[in-house]
Amino acid sequence: MRVLVVGGGGREHALCWKIKASPLCDALLCAPGNPGIAEVATCVPVGAEDIDGLVKLAQDERIDFVVVGPEAPLVAGLVDRLSAAGIKSFGPTKTAAQLEGSKGFTKDLLAKYNIPTGAYGRFKDAASAKKFIAEKGAPIVVKADGLAAGKGVILCQTVNEANDAIDSIMTARAFGAAGNEVVVEEFLYGEEASFFVLVDGKTALPLAAAQDHKAVGDGDTGPNTGGMGAYSPTPVVDAAMHARIMREIVAPTVDGMAKEGTPFKGVLFVGLMIGEDGPKVIEFNARFGDPECEVLMMRLKSDLLPALIATADGQLSNFDLRWHDQVALTVIMAAEGYPGTPRKGTVIAGLNDAAKIEGAMIFHAGTKDDGGKIVANGGRVLAVTAVGKTVREAQTRAYQAVDKVKWPEGFCRRDIGWRAVAREKA
Repeated sequence: MRVLVVGGGGREHALCWKIKASPLCDALLCAPGNPGIAEVATCVPVGAEDIDGLVKLAQDERIDFVVVGPEAPLVAGLVDRLSAAGIKSFGPTKTAAQLEGSKGFTKDLLAKYNIPTGAYGRFKDAASAKKFIAEKGAPIVVKADGLAAGKGVILCQTVNEANDAIDSIMTARAFGAAGNEVVVEEFLYGEEASFFVLVDGKTALPLAAAQDHKAVGDGDTGPNTGGMGAYSPTPVVDAAMHARIMREIVAPTVDGMAKEGTPFKGVLFVGLMIGEDGPKVIEFNARFGDPECEVLMMRLKSDLLPALIATADGQLSNFDLRWHDQVALTVIMAAEGYPGTPRKGTVIAGLNDAAKIEGAMIFHAGTKDDGGKIVANGGRVLAVTAVGKTVREAQTRAYQAVDKVKWPEGFCRRDIGWRAVAREKA
């Protein structure tokens, strides 16, 4: 089977690494890829948002199966275009991808099917949004409705902060067209978790839960990012909570999407807040999380490719997956200036030494090859990942690998996994 993976980040490196190991995979291409991906796949310089170019590439290369990594091509309808060209692919259609492409669409779906989430309002003008904020008070959450690379959610502790967020999104256009509409919603208390399921339109096959670290700084301080690290499994999702999430959130969402005439196929990423009154949906994503994908792929014992094909074919009802008992933990190394304007072009060394740490794997996220040197080419640049018997062991190994990377212009959080480590101590 000839497989094409779309994307060029850490998530796609992890997917390519796992797919390459499948006996079903005869040839693996990635567009556009990165230097890490180039070690396991043939990288082709076609952008992840170049829908026409990707369809042509799949046709020219006689691709049998396309795995779409990022959200932007899904929301733009790449799966629909590939289907029209007779090419099988993994990922939701354009209408189903609205679960990520429009936060307002998702909140309305949750409300209609009585799926637990925070109270909210949708607004297309700043004045109405500010009036709602004045009525509700703070803390409160302001979200750009559309795609904003994981940065369109602003947690506001005061009414003034919330009003400033509205101005930033709707007036200053900080996230472009994503801010044509905003969702203002209740501030939820508890512990966040990321829950992943494969969905074939009607059947949901749970993967594993993980915990991301969104804030840029240690102790969950500073602005939100696309994710500064993750680990899996997470203690907050035990067997009982897993069953509740499937029963109260995943099943009614899958059924609701089918009833709406937009059946969801692909991986459903449920962003959760787990509080005293149980799990509530913060958001849905229509693809694997990044950096959660890195830890999931490290823990997955089964062959990934047949599961992705079964998802696309609507054949998950009799499918199962096996997982390693180990904990996996990933630390994101980011470029100076992130999540603002990252400094690009700085040289990264020591990657081979980092990969020699027991249980470690270095996934490239935002790198490029510059005359044989690996240089930073994005905000989140490396996903340094390790496995261990405990969160503490995986964490120790991951930071040992981080410390082998020679990159003065890079930085990372030093506390990834802190909640679980504290539980282990207790």
